[in-house]
Amino acid sequence: MAAVPPPPRLSPDELSAALLGLPLWSGDGDGIRRSLRLPGFPDAVAALVRIAFVAEQMDHHPDVDLRWRTLHLTLVTHSAGGVTELDLELARRIDGLLPG
Repeated sequence: MAAVPPPPRLSPDELSAALLGLPLWSGDGDGIRRSLRLPGFPDAVAALVRIAFVAEQMDHHPDVDLRWRTLHLTLVTHSAGGVTELDLELARRIDGLLPG
């Protein structure tokens, strides 16, 4: 089975326009980021588990840094060398799972 090529990297203008619709995210062509502060460590872990299930369904996984009750997420399509539509879709799905 042949490998599926990654989606194209977004241009700076495409990414800027897309981030207008994702107000909880910021970043540049090297990655988009969001941090969440949750009530406690178990809540942060539970949020990470919910994200993991969505990411696994998409076969597209975030870079995650969990610090006590704060979850730092970075989305980038490493195989494309930057942010793609896959990252935007995962960001939208994460926003649907988690509080603002």
